[in-house]
Amino acid sequence: MGIRMDEALSQMNLSLLADRCSDEMKLHRRKEPYDDRYCLEIFRRAIIQHVDQAWSVLQQRFGETVRIWLHSHASKDVALLRDSEENYIAQTFSRFWYAVRDQHLEFTSLNSALSYLHATLNGILTDTLRSHLRSKEVPIPESGSSEEPLIEDSLDGSAIWQGIQNLLTDQREQRAAYLLYYCGLKPREIVMRCPQEFDDIKEVYHLNHNIVERLRRNRDHLRRILSDEEG
Repeated sequence: MGIRMDEALSQMNLSLLADRCSDEMKLHRRKEPYDDRYCLEIFRRAIIQHVDQAWSVLQQRFGETVRIWLHSHASKDVALLRDSEENYIAQTFSRFWYAVRDQHLEFTSLNSALSYLHATLNGILTDTLRSHLRSKEVPIPESGSSEEPLIEDSLDGSAIWQGIQNLLTDQREQRAAYLLYYCGLKPREIVMRCPQEFDDIKEVYHLNHNIVERLRRNRDHLRRILSDEEG
């Protein structure tokens, strides 16, 4: 019976699977008996099988859960002064994906998957609050200026940054990646401190989404870069 159920889940249409997962999540929130196999199958397809559509469904079905956690966090008021809830949710899923992609982590219960996702959000909020406590204004080099680190000088001189930039053929994506990941700026800070380049925070969010998706689609290439660097 169990084997037949597993086979049925593996063959189930993703849209139907998402609907069943949504129904079970409602029961889970009400602390009523629920069947977590539908939700776990979405995690399995996204993490183990690397199905892009399953990853999108995962974000759609659990995005609201992450939002609830964010608003129940003790330091949410300070955190939301630093960035928007939409970006915290996006960062949570991005960091979650990076954490599980190489481990091929297969969760055995919905609670364990949600605990991992919740811990990811808490880690992001902790980093944000620490940054807030020790933040200070530092000059940000203008695009193309002599003060901006060369590719070979960035990220401690590794080839990782060069490999990432090679994947980002769009100049605005390269600049956004530099400000977001090299300088460590939040999208709101980029708009405030580089208004001549970015006057709309939605554009920064959009560029960040494109960057993450492009890197995720090229995960095998990134893995080779990381392996070469470690070797």
